[in-house]
Amino acid sequence: MDGLRQVELLGCAPRGGLLAVLDHIGGRRARAGNAYLSMLDVEGVEMGSYFVNDVTSTAAKASPLGSGLVDVTVQLWCDQTLPGSDWMWELIRTGQLSRKGLWHSLDQPGRRAWLSVALWSSEYQRRGNGADTAPGRVFVLDGQQILDVDSFYCAIGEAVNGPGGYFGWNLDALNDCLRGGRGAVPPFTLEWRHSEVARSRLVEHPAVQGDPATLFELILSIIGDHDVEVVLQ
Repeated sequence: MDGLRQVELLGCAPRGGLLAVLDHIGGRRARAGNAYLSMLDVEGVEMGSYFVNDVTSTAAKASPLGSGLVDVTVQLWCDQTLPGSDWMWELIRTGQLSRKGLWHSLDQPGRRAWLSVALWSSEYQRRGNGADTAPGRVFVLDGQQILDVDSFYCAIGEAVNGPGGYFGWNLDALNDCLRGGRGAVPPFTLEWRHSEVARSRLVEHPAVQGDPATLFELILSIIGDHDVEVVLQ
């Protein structure tokens, strides 16, 4: 069922509603309700969080990670936690998201999951460097990396904000990012290398009746509306 997830909470110290349901696993009272699921780094700092519904405990056992800690398995509902996103969270958590292109080997669902984590972790990844880059910057986008619309957003996110960076994951979000507050504020230059390769792959038509523009043309139009010089190479 779309949105239904099984999550293992390793080495946790249950409190509140979660603690109360551990004695009722398998019964109707095993449901703890709604919650926020926070992703923590190795120092316990929150990297990002999801609002989740219908958290239900399905198993619990003593954890090898420490005395008094418990490994708890829960089912919950959250369509924002996409299958495959755990890999990127682990890269961020352990400081291994240190070079560009780690998403290149992912399939389409994997790239979508990558984008979701890039979005939900964007504030954490930019901590201590929250200001946009100064106007006039040149960003380089490699069209050879672009296989479809999701890979375009993976590529432009990294071009602007570095490894695992976020700069939109749909047209509306791209438009919002171009207003500032997401790493870059116009005016700036986007040097789009191998743009004809990208053009040939971004050929799908949007679901706008009577609009013949391709996705590539729509992207150029949105970027151009924000005082960005796009240099097609």
